[in-house]
Order: sequence, then C-alpha cells, then structure tokens
Amino acid sequence: MTDSAEDFSRWIGQTEIVEDNISLSAAIAAAATLDDAATPLGKAEPLPPLWHWFYFLPKALQSRLGIDGHPQRGGFMPPIPYPRRMFAGARLQFHHPLIIGEPARREGIIRDVVQKSGRSGSLAFVTVGYRFLQQDTVCIEEEQDIVYREPGPPVPAPQPIELPPVPEGALSRIVTPDTRLLFRFSALTFNAHRIHYDRPYAMNEEGYPGLIVHGPLTAILLMELVRHNTTQRIVGFRFRGQAPLFDLAPFRLVGISSEGQVELQAEGPDGKPALTAAVELG
Repeated sequence: MTDSAEDFSRWIGQTEIVEDNISLSAAIAAAATLDDAATPLGKAEPLPPLWHWFYFLPKALQSRLGIDGHPQRGGFMPPIPYPRRMFAGARLQFHHPLIIGEPARREGIIRDVVQKSGRSGSLAFVTVGYRFLQQDTVCIEEEQDIVYREPGPPVPAPQPIELPPVPEGALSRIVTPDTRLLFRFSALTFNAHRIHYDRPYAMNEEGYPGLIVHGPLTAILLMELVRHNTTQRIVGFRFRGQAPLFDLAPFRLVGISSEGQVELQAEGPDGKPALTAAVELG
C-alpha cells in the first residue's frame, strides 16, 4: 500500500448527516424527466424506489467546483486525485418508502478506501454506506461503490449491431438518450459533471466519443421498467456499471423475471452489457 493510500485510509469511518424535505416539486420534476404521467404524486404519497437520489444533494459553492464540474475533493469524501470518477454500483434494501412532504435524514459513513493498479492505470475504490430515515425509522439502506481512475486512452464509440430478440416474456424498452434528457437529469441531481452536457469537454479532455449517460439514470430506468410492470413490493435492488453508454445511439433495457426477482440489463448499441442489475420482490 502506498503512502497516499495510507493517507486515504484515514477517511474510513468518516461520517456525514444531511437533512432534506422530500419535496413534492422535486418528485414532479423527476416524473416529468422520466416521462411518467401515471405515478400518483402528492403530499403523503410514497416516493418511488430510487427517487431518493433526487434529494440530499451536495450543494457546493460555484467557486468550489473543479474544472470537470465536480465539487473539489475533501471533506466527507477523501481527496483522491484521479480525475475520472464513476458511480460504479450500489446495493439497496427498501424497508419503508420515504413519504413525500415529510422531512428526512441521510446518515453516511465511509466504509472502505482501496487503491489498486489495473490495465488502465491506478484506481481507487471508495465504499460509502447510507441510511435514510424519517421520524427516526430507517426507510432505506444503501451501499455505494465510487471509483476514481487515472486518465486513459480515448474510448472508442460502440459499433451498433442489430440486437437479437429478447427472450419470450421478458420486459424490454428502447431508450434514445439525447441532450435534453441528460441535461434535465443533471439538473435534477444538481450534477455539474461536464461529461454529461459539455460535448467538447467530454471528447477533447476526457477522451469519450460523446456525452455519457449517467449511470444512476440508467439504473433508475431499469427500476422503472420493473416498477411499472409489477404489483409486488420492491424490497431490494443492486446494480453494477460495466461500460459507459453514450448519446450516440439508442440502447435497450431488458428484464427477465425469476422466482422473487427480476434480472436486468442495459445493453449498448453493440449488444454488450453496459449496466447489470437485479430487483428483489417481496
């Protein structure tokens, strides 16, 4: 372990508490962005699963943003210097829905910081645990994986193919990402990361072939595919990002039901999995 890793390990156990009102206006804006006219939204209504990502947002001063649009590092998250950052995965348990119109609290803790060397250079993995509470009742438990990595070679654009038919009985949806959707999602999550809306920056500075679709947006779209097609309660969710999606071509969401859960995948235009997930039903 390097000296810098020893320094970053001092962040393990760091805690943070953030309070927020689960406002109706944010839920209505989320529904509009997700093109959802069916979900009942109002005070005292349950917040759909994963929509808590539209709350408890970091609100760094404009002067505290880095060149990439992320808040400068330090504070709760360790100041890892690698410029590329990705919300790479998460595991969640839904005990009770958050209720719209009621105050809530998020308790966070840094559970682990690990540095490694990979084929693309140095990497750092930060594991963060969260609990979301209303009236001192734990509603959601979540563990996130945040990955930082050094700059690498340019990322080639995926080569579109004709996707094979989905299995019989599977849920599926084609999503056509565009700048309007990515901009609205960035605004909803108060996310100024330039790879999602600044094409010259994404291509010339970070080496991507286009704008990147937010990983949490893809995860939410997969969750929505299940939520709108089940009457069972959603009690768990997990996802893992495998490759970026871009605004260059449509991608496909696929869900296959098995006993007590739905296995999910977002397929890039090249047919390869970009994000895999599973919803646990109860």
